[in-house]
Amino acid sequence: MGQLEEIADRIQEDFEVRNAIRDEALRRSRGLIRVCATTIRASHRNDWEEARELLDQATELANTLTESLQNHPDLFHAGYTQDALKELAEAHVTLALAKGDPLPKPEALDVTNSAYLNGLCEGASEMRRRCLDEMRRGDTDEAERLLQAMDEIYNVLVTFDFPNAITGGLRRRTDQLRGVLERTRGDLTNSLRQDRLLEALRRFEERVSGES
Repeated sequence: MGQLEEIADRIQEDFEVRNAIRDEALRRSRGLIRVCATTIRASHRNDWEEARELLDQATELANTLTESLQNHPDLFHAGYTQDALKELAEAHVTLALAKGDPLPKPEALDVTNSAYLNGLCEGASEMRRRCLDEMRRGDTDEAERLLQAMDEIYNVLVTFDFPNAITGGLRRRTDQLRGVLERTRGDLTNSLRQDRLLEALRRFEERVSGES
């Protein structure tokens, strides 16, 4: 029984260390998610300088989080860690799509493939808000560019037909993106029709005025 107590003490010490690392990972994950959300809000305001600074900060936080879990793969693959890295991918994708820059690669972000694809999906969904803003500003060309980017991302994501245990729930998010995409396409179609109608009325008024 003395040997059992020694075994129990070692396990207790191991659990205490792992629990402390887990608590710190949770804290860092929450901080990373908060900075990523602020980055996306800055991009929607077209505040590119602030968005870039925040994105750099988020990347540093993610690197620290990942490095702290190098010897603890179970904690690295835990839901809260992957959710935070998914938010990092989303922030990078959102900024790239908004500015028309090339999309980042998963290895450049140092995130898992599932976190990357889920972040890509949510980044595409974020473009609906930007599309609506561009339509309100009358820039339908930019709205069409964003809609095309959303469409291309959806067409890629829908090809990943794997269990949720592998993709991290990608199928559900892709289904949600499809709904967002269709609503945005409908809004843009109505906006374009309205623009064409207004242009036709303007030409008609000019013709009538010329004949007077």
